[in-house]
Amino acid sequence: MLGSNACADRIARQPLQSRGDDANRTTTVQTLTVALGERSYPIHIGPGLLGQAALITPHLAQPRVVIVTNTTVGPLYLDRLRGVLEAAGVQTLPIVLPDGEQYKNWETLNRIFDTLLEHRAERKTTLIALGGGVIGDLTGFAAATYQRGVPFIQVPTTLLAQVDSSVGGKTGINHPLGKNMIGAFWQPRVVLADTDTLNTLPDRELSAGLAEVIKYGLIRDLPFLEWLEANIERLLARDAQALTYAIYQSCRNKAEVVAADERERGQRALLNLGHTFGHAIEAGMGYGNWLHGEAVAAGTLLAADLSRRMGLISADDVVRIADLFRRAKLPTHAPALGVETYLAHMGVDKKVEGGRLRFVLLRRLGEAFVTAEVPEALLQAMLSEGTTGLVRS
Repeated sequence: MLGSNACADRIARQPLQSRGDDANRTTTVQTLTVALGERSYPIHIGPGLLGQAALITPHLAQPRVVIVTNTTVGPLYLDRLRGVLEAAGVQTLPIVLPDGEQYKNWETLNRIFDTLLEHRAERKTTLIALGGGVIGDLTGFAAATYQRGVPFIQVPTTLLAQVDSSVGGKTGINHPLGKNMIGAFWQPRVVLADTDTLNTLPDRELSAGLAEVIKYGLIRDLPFLEWLEANIERLLARDAQALTYAIYQSCRNKAEVVAADERERGQRALLNLGHTFGHAIEAGMGYGNWLHGEAVAAGTLLAADLSRRMGLISADDVVRIADLFRRAKLPTHAPALGVETYLAHMGVDKKVEGGRLRFVLLRRLGEAFVTAEVPEALLQAMLSEGTTGLVRS
């Protein structure tokens, strides 16, 4: 089974405490497993992982890799990763793409295919995604489709990618009419979340990642949500211990959900809290104008307000959620795109079933559910009233 090598086993014997203040006293490398039978894989979390070729080489089918990165991350970390791999006897080929959500499209994907074909990459050639969510999604989709599937490895360098997009095997590109509507499920062989890479992450990107971290507390882990409320400033200050704990807990939550529902036929849809509205915001504002995490934060507050209007959670709960997003330096107001624009973009959401929109709502803080039973008049009222001033805190 993937992830059973001696190095991974050695690291895994130093587990992070899953609750409480004990998490504040450790910065050791942590390992957990996404349990998918023969396709199971480890997630390593901690500092200095880019310098540990031994975490990568056991997962290579041949000593040849293609490293896909972008013009922002490449100058920071590409040479380091290439250096340690080549010192371990691995041949490397870089592909450097432009940076930005607006480049998550067919044209950029074809640049990967062009290089793979020009250099005669084989089915045993591993693709390594070095970057944030866009690079991870592009590289994973290329790996899923080049020669009908080649291995790939995730080396996420943003908080959002480390806690969300690098885990679970969702890959894909955007279409002008809908985000992530073209893609495939394709699991990585290993995920290396080097927390040192967060030191070069812009403040805005760090906050965007916190939106996905907060999501896990809201949908299924109230103790973690309470920990976030007590420690959000430590995360913004890039406290290494707090970040390691938050990343571990986020990955643990996602790994458990993915192991139970890999292809999103049931509970995995809960991970999309805020995303139906958030993807509409990204598309409506133009890809790249709002960061994904910013749109998810605003979308989560819309979902929370819709939950309130349906009598599920209280107004105080919505204010509590908004306050946490505000402290995380994330939007607490959704843009006024107009009801029709919202509904048009939401109509191509992947959770649409039988022509009906399905929403991830909150039954209470720490418990989410999926439903299509949302009165249309209530939804339209929320979109028209809530988008210009959802919460005034």
